[in-house]
Amino acid sequence: MISKRIIPCLDVRDGRVVKGVRFGDLKDVSSPAELAAFYSDCGADELVFYDITASAENRSLFTECLIETASKVFIPLTVGGGINSLEDFDRVLKCGADKVSVNSCAVRNPGLIDEAARLYGSQCVVLSADVKRVNGSYHVFVRGGREDTGLDALSWIKEGIDRGAGEIVLNSMDTDGVKQGFDLPLLSAVCAFSTVPVIASGGAGCAQDFVTLFSECPKVDAGLAASIFHFGEVTISEVKQLMKNNGIPVREVV
Repeated sequence: MISKRIIPCLDVRDGRVVKGVRFGDLKDVSSPAELAAFYSDCGADELVFYDITASAENRSLFTECLIETASKVFIPLTVGGGINSLEDFDRVLKCGADKVSVNSCAVRNPGLIDEAARLYGSQCVVLSADVKRVNGSYHVFVRGGREDTGLDALSWIKEGIDRGAGEIVLNSMDTDGVKQGFDLPLLSAVCAFSTVPVIASGGAGCAQDFVTLFSECPKVDAGLAASIFHFGEVTISEVKQLMKNNGIPVREVV
């Protein structure tokens, strides 16, 4: 069986890693380069780097911060935030990214997914979706979770896959930073139709939450988390050991 991946997430604002609750109340954590090097050494399978205010501020992602961060890691690095064109894809990849994540820009210009997949390959294009329940339905939010598009999230994610996205990062705004477990109903709904890897994001509060995630949603390929790793509440090796103890395939920490 394919090993399940554990992925720390670096939410970067003004060159610093921050973390909040339900996309708000952001607190300073650390330097992205230092934290990336730490996770690379501690057994993370991949790393995600988001410039979380780039889209809301209508600017490009800070390249200097990214270059420094990419130079510290030797695991796959996904980068997102302010990606609006093929030129942005090219710039970020040249800065050291392995995969590029699109969110707000893809909603405005879905064709960017098609164009990037044709030029760089689907394996390079990650569709990140910030999803929140609104009146019983799943809606897509953009601009760092600030704007409700009214789009049906399940339909949008399916369209993204059909257009060539090779991976989905599913961010549950309802569970983000709450530390009460991943959004299993939302994940199950997406996994029911997804033909590409799905990464669960939002809600991890302890190592057991990863075991529950992969046990209840076996089609999920990876678990992404920030707070519990950033603040030392649990280590990646502890998560992987518990997963291994529960029969979940995992790449062991060297």
